[in-house]
Amino acid sequence: MLYLASQSPRRRELLTQLGMQFGLLDVDVPEQRLPGEPPEAYVSRVAREKAGAGLLAVVGTPGAVVLGADTEVVLDDVVFGKPADAAEAARMLGLLSGRTHRVVSTVWLVDAGRELHATSLTDVRFETLTPARIDAYLATGECFGKAGAYAIQGRAAAFVSHLSGSHSGVMGLPLHETAELLRGFGLLE
Repeated sequence: MLYLASQSPRRRELLTQLGMQFGLLDVDVPEQRLPGEPPEAYVSRVAREKAGAGLLAVVGTPGAVVLGADTEVVLDDVVFGKPADAAEAARMLGLLSGRTHRVVSTVWLVDAGRELHATSLTDVRFETLTPARIDAYLATGECFGKAGAYAIQGRAAAFVSHLSGSHSGVMGLPLHETAELLRGFGLLE
C-alpha cells in the first residue's frame, strides 16, 4: 500500500494523475536549513525526513511504502520557502522578477527495507513584474503556502517567460521521476 506523507492538494492531484491509489499521512517535519547546507541537500533531507516520519506512522502495515517530497525555490543560493505573510511574499516575488531561479524538487520512496530517491532541477525565468502586478497577485491569496510565493499551476503561470525542466516538479511532485521510483518499487508499470 502506498502512502503520501503530505497534505499538499497539488501532490495528491499529481500522484492521482499517475493512476495511483494511496493513503494520506499528516507528518510534522521541521523545514529548516542547516548552516552551510547546500539547497539540494536541504531539500533532499527534508523529503527523506517526511518519508521516514510517514513510515514510522505505518510501520505495522505490511507492504507499506511511503512517498515523501519537498520542493523549494532557490535564487543565488537562498532558499525561498513559503512566505509567512504578504510582505514576505511581495519581497520574494520582487527578487524573482526579471530573473531565472531554480526549483529543486526531491522525492523519496521508502519501505521497511529500502529507499529510493530522485531530484528534479528546473530553471524558471520570470518576466519583470511591476509592483502593481505583484500586489494584484498577492490579492488573490494564491501566494500563500507555496515555495517562492507563487503557484505555477495558477495565475503565476503568466509570469513565466521560460521554463527548462519539469513543470510538475515546480508544482511539487516531478511526475517523471516519481513514476520511475514507483516502478522501482513495483507499484507502477
